[in-house]
Order: sequence, then C-alpha cells, then structure tokens
Amino acid sequence: MDNQAKRVVIVTGAGIGIGAATAMALGALGDHVVVTDILVSEGEAVAHAIRATGGSAEFHAYDVRSTDATDALVQDIEARHGRIDVVVANAGIAHRTPLAQLTDEKWDMTFNIDLKGIFRLTRAAAPGMRARKTGSIIALSSIMGVAYGWDEHVHYSAAKAGVVGLVRGLAVELARDGVRVNGLAPGYIRTAQLLSEENSLGPTGAEKAAEFIPMGRLGTPEDIADVIAFLASNAARYMTGQVLVVDGGLLVGRY
Repeated sequence: MDNQAKRVVIVTGAGIGIGAATAMALGALGDHVVVTDILVSEGEAVAHAIRATGGSAEFHAYDVRSTDATDALVQDIEARHGRIDVVVANAGIAHRTPLAQLTDEKWDMTFNIDLKGIFRLTRAAAPGMRARKTGSIIALSSIMGVAYGWDEHVHYSAAKAGVVGLVRGLAVELARDGVRVNGLAPGYIRTAQLLSEENSLGPTGAEKAAEFIPMGRLGTPEDIADVIAFLASNAARYMTGQVLVVDGGLLVGRY
C-alpha cells in the first residue's frame, strides 16, 4: 500500500490499554498510525511494535489538556501527510474520589481530559476533514457514562455521559460535510485502569465482575479495538451519532 493509499489516523492515550490495542489494530489494517500519549516510553514502544510488524507509525508526546499542543499536532500531521482521516479520542483518567473530597480542581482535571480533550482534538481536526468531505471521529465513553452510576466517581460518570452528548451534537453538525462521529462505551475491560485497587475494581473485584457478565469473562483491549476499527471503516459509512456499548452483555444481563 503506497503512502497516498494509507489512511492517516491519530489515536490518543495509545501507550497502553485500549489505545495501544487500537493503534495496533489500525496499523495491521495498513493505516499510518500517529500514536500519542503523555507516556513517552510506552507510546514509542507501540509505534515501534507497529513498524516491526510491517506497519507504518510515528509517536508524538501529546497532552490532550493543551489547546496549543492539540492545534500544533494537527497542523504538523496535515502539513506532512496532507490529511487526517480518522481520530480515535481515547485518552482518559478515572480517579476514585468520594464526593466530600471532590474539589473543583479534581472535577476540572477529569473533565479537561475525558471530555474537553475530545472536544479540543475534534475542533482542530474537523476543518480539514470538512474541506476534504471525509473523516471519522470515534470518542470513548463508558458504561459508567451511558447506563451506570459509579460510586465515588461522579466526575468520571458525568464526563463520560458528556461524551455521549458531544458525539450526538458533533455528528449532526459535521454530517453534511461527510464527517462521521461515533462513540464507544466499553464495559469491564482488562486494563491497568480496571485492575487498579486505588481507582477501580482491582484484580479481585475484576474477577468477581466477570462472574456476572453474561459472556463469563472480562473484555480485552482487542475486543474494543476491533469495534473501533469497524466504526472507522467504510463498513460503518451510514452510521453517525451512535455510541455502541461493548460489554459482553453486562447491561442487558443485569436485572
């Protein structure tokens, strides 16, 4: 596949977990993957792994909290590659914080990354996509944003619910210019985030959760990455403004 035929995709938070699996999946499809993260060594390792298997990738240290960094990233990619075809806005944090300790600063930090970070990158990438009349933007929400409340994570649940509204609004605004915007809400996925005792279920809680997931197991980052690849593809060409739940049947199986 020559350079002109490759899609150019940006994946945020691509150093670990779902972001890394998504970068690898898109690289395997022949896309040129712009791997971004604040985790430099992890992000560089993902880009190297894509290249080592015959794919095309580059790494950029990128903090989604910075508007200047966002605009500079998009300008650089468009200047060197001519376009951005797909954005996967995956970067996010989840810090357990009881309401009494949930300061304005902690609330704002979560929103700045988990919701505003997606808005910033979309705002920067949209003009080029609209001009070219093509593009796909995929934003990561969570079952904790579309169906469940999460004890001691109200800031996270609120931000991830905000992603749903962002996806819907952007989808309508960008549709006539050929740009699709969809979201994905993972269930319990075996990542460092989920296995954190401090901020999530921890290893024991995760295994207990697997017992009441109808499919009988936690999800893997690859389970999510493959659906993101679908949303980014021409197979989803008539689909926009949707947030797909990928949870092994968890939401429909809990009554």
